[in-house]
Amino acid sequence: MEFDVAFALSTLPAFITAVGVTLQVGLIAIATSLCVALINAAIAAFQIRPLQPVVRAYVELARNTPLLIQLFFIYFALPALGVKVSGFASAIIAMTFMGGAYLTEILRAGIEAVPRSQIESGLSIGLSRWQLLRHVVLPQAGILSLPALFANFVFLLKETTVVSAVAVPEILYTTKSYIALYYKTYEMLAVMTGLCVLLFVPLSLLLRVVERRLQHGQFGS
Repeated sequence: MEFDVAFALSTLPAFITAVGVTLQVGLIAIATSLCVALINAAIAAFQIRPLQPVVRAYVELARNTPLLIQLFFIYFALPALGVKVSGFASAIIAMTFMGGAYLTEILRAGIEAVPRSQIESGLSIGLSRWQLLRHVVLPQAGILSLPALFANFVFLLKETTVVSAVAVPEILYTTKSYIALYYKTYEMLAVMTGLCVLLFVPLSLLLRVVERRLQHGQFGS
């Protein structure tokens, strides 16, 4: 079977739009996951005992259930309970639920690497918990956690392919739609693969450069 180059090129505008949707879902999910992780990290840093079991239960549940199951529950099960959620919102909620758990564990490990004596010293000189978290704990924990954080950012972006299951028109959904309509399987798989390589490989390399510069204090110097 001859590869239809002209057809593959004709689909590029639709795929570029799909890349935009992929980035939108992924970047929003990364931002919201990081917010969830920061809140949980604060609970861990200051050992807020009533909330620690809640955080542990959340992390275990989120990390030990597949993203697709979480997504289906939000999109299909919640409407049965009277809560209707769009496909896009379901994607963000599910990815935040999963991503927040992974980032929580990464930041928790980073915080545990910060000497406890620094936290106690900060409290003793009158720093508020927020000031201590912002100026003492998170800068050190963040630098220590950078490799794992950036790896998980790329992981979350790649996980956007799962949200095609609830009709979010990202790269995989667009690929499957064209295959179903025109039966151009090889062409569409080639376009999808090429775009994923062009999207994720440079991003991974860029994050690696940023990580090295941050770790060596080269930004802002």
